Amino acid sequence: MTALPVAASTFPFLYSRDGLDALKHLRGLGFDAFEMMIFPPHCWPRELSVTQRRETKAWLNGEGARLTSFCYPLLDNNPNGVDRLMRAYTLDRYREAIDLAAEWSCPYVVAIPGPVSSLINPPREWMLNWFVEGVQELVRYAKGTGVEILLENVPFTFLPSAQDMADTAKLIGPEVGINFDICNSAYIKEDPAAAIRMLGSLVKNVHISDSGYGEFKHERLGTGIVDPAPVAAALKEIGYTGDTVLEIITDALVPGADPDGDILASKDILVQHGWKPLG
Repeated sequence: MTALPVAASTFPFLYSRDGLDALKHLRGLGFDAFEMMIFPPHCWPRELSVTQRRETKAWLNGEGARLTSFCYPLLDNNPNGVDRLMRAYTLDRYREAIDLAAEWSCPYVVAIPGPVSSLINPPREWMLNWFVEGVQELVRYAKGTGVEILLENVPFTFLPSAQDMADTAKLIGPEVGINFDICNSAYIKEDPAAAIRMLGSLVKNVHISDSGYGEFKHERLGTGIVDPAPVAAALKEIGYTGDTVLEIITDALVPGADPDGDILASKDILVQHGWKPLG
C-alpha cells in the first residue's frame, strides 16, 4: 500500500524566522512540502512586498517544493466574535491569505472557529451562524482561485469534535473540506481513527503532533497520547493520499528548545508507521 507523504509546519519559527527563511530551514532538514503559518511578522500577506512574494514563489519552483496549506492561528482574530467589526476584520485577513495562496499555488487555507471562554459565551446558535456565514463568504471569494477552505477541529473552540466538523461542513456547503488534527482529536478523548473513518472524503489535510491530557500541547510524537499506527490504517482505509503535516509547536527562541530535533524524531516515528521517508 502506498506510503503517506509527510510535510512540516513553519509554526516553531513564528518569531525567529520569516516565512521564506523558515521554508529554507525546513528544506535543509530534508522536507519538500510545507504548511505556512499566516502570522505577523512571520508571513503576513498585507506586509509582503511584491519582491518578497515573487522571491518565495521562485524559490518554491526552483526547489521543486510545494506548500500544502496555509494556517491562520487564533490570536488577534475571531470569525464568530460578538463584534461584527472583528468578524469583518477576520474575514478580510482570510481573503488576503486566499489571494496569497492562489499566487503561491497553495491548495488549502485552514479556517478555525473562534475561541470560547469558561465563563459566559454567546449562544452557540449565534456563534454557529456567524461562523457558517463567514466561511460561506470565504468560499465565494475563493471560487475560481484553485484554493479550498478547510475547517479544523480545535479543542478550545465551540466546535471541537470531528462530528462538529462534519455537521458544520454540511451547513456551509460541499465546497469545504476538513483539516483533521489528530492531536486535537485525541486530546478531547475522541478515537482519532474512528473520527477519520467517519469524516471519510471530507479529510483533505492532516495535522499530527502529541500532547498529554493535562496541559494542551503540540509536542514531538512519542511523548504523549497520540498513537500513529491506527491513524495510518484509518487514513489508508478512506483512501487518503494527501499530506500529513508535522505541526510541532515549540518556540525556537526559547532556550533549550529543539524544534529541529522534535520534527526529525517525529518524522522517524511516522516512517515506522507507514509514512514516506524524506527524499
